[in-house]
Amino acid sequence: MGTQAVLCGYYGKGNGGDEALLASLLQLLPKTVTPLVLSGHPSQTRDRFGVDAIDRNNAISVVNALRQSQVFIWGGGSLIQDATSALSPLYYTGLMQLAQRMGLITIAWAQGIGPLHRPMTQWLAQQTFSRCTAVSVRDSRSAQWVSEWGIPFTLAPDPVWAMTGSPVQGLWDLPAPRVAVNLRVHPQLTPERLAALTQALILFQKATQACMLLVPFQRSQDLAIAEALQPQIPGSQVLMLEDPQQLKGLFRGVEMAIAMRFHGLIMAAASECRCFALSYDPKVSQLMNDLDLPGWELNHIPTDPNDICQTWLEHYVNGAPLSPDQIQFLVDRALIHAEVLEKAILQLGNSEVSGT
Repeated sequence: MGTQAVLCGYYGKGNGGDEALLASLLQLLPKTVTPLVLSGHPSQTRDRFGVDAIDRNNAISVVNALRQSQVFIWGGGSLIQDATSALSPLYYTGLMQLAQRMGLITIAWAQGIGPLHRPMTQWLAQQTFSRCTAVSVRDSRSAQWVSEWGIPFTLAPDPVWAMTGSPVQGLWDLPAPRVAVNLRVHPQLTPERLAALTQALILFQKATQACMLLVPFQRSQDLAIAEALQPQIPGSQVLMLEDPQQLKGLFRGVEMAIAMRFHGLIMAAASECRCFALSYDPKVSQLMNDLDLPGWELNHIPTDPNDICQTWLEHYVNGAPLSPDQIQFLVDRALIHAEVLEKAILQLGNSEVSGT
């Protein structure tokens, strides 16, 4: 009998980074496994990825899916954090604990853990992770949490490093050089800071004559900013790509990326593109640190648009992308997440053979 795995994450919610994590997980899942995705938009997930999907909020469907499955996978990203909401970790730990009580093999896969501000969330996370069959994390901050909890884990770069990109039609018809910009709504991106960045982008475009591609990663949080910027920046256009593999493919045709989104920076860096980070979250700051990327925390952005523009121009002219060897190393390391899946799922086969 084949193995069915329930894949649980922030899928079908219109976030390019989380869709990229799903694409990566499907790419790395052993071929013997049939995936069933819990999605916020099941029909879209079915159409985009060609897999079975059910509504993540339909309790009866979810319980039935768990009954018919042997494996439950928390599929990547910042699922266990209480910075944006206290309810989100309750949803994910609740589902994981249900799967554990029902006897499924449970895998916490490519997790970015934290921030965890509340003692209750920390306790819940520790309890849940400790009962997982396998745990893999994507950064040293997450590794520190599971290490403090005394839980065995595997540390490897985010799986999106290894996701295959696909070409974007018409991209190469746009004038070169091309620069990608990704901004998202955030309390620290105040109207004043956004105005300074906008002015700096106008100056930067004037100096480089670049075709500025405004690339939203999530319609609900990024698109309005992109659409507000577009009329102000000559030679700019909004590119809303829903397919995560096309999102990654886009950066192949871009000289430089100025991005807030964590996966925007990974996709750009993996495509030999110069990157400049605007960090709104510890995970972005950690990535800047790990890859030695230039950038600013949002609350440290210079107030003078000329200073911002000068810094960008300096990086545009003299900055270097990651070398092919560095990228290959990160891609190879990211593939370790596939080994974690294989080993844990192999345990299922062994236990079935031995009748336990």
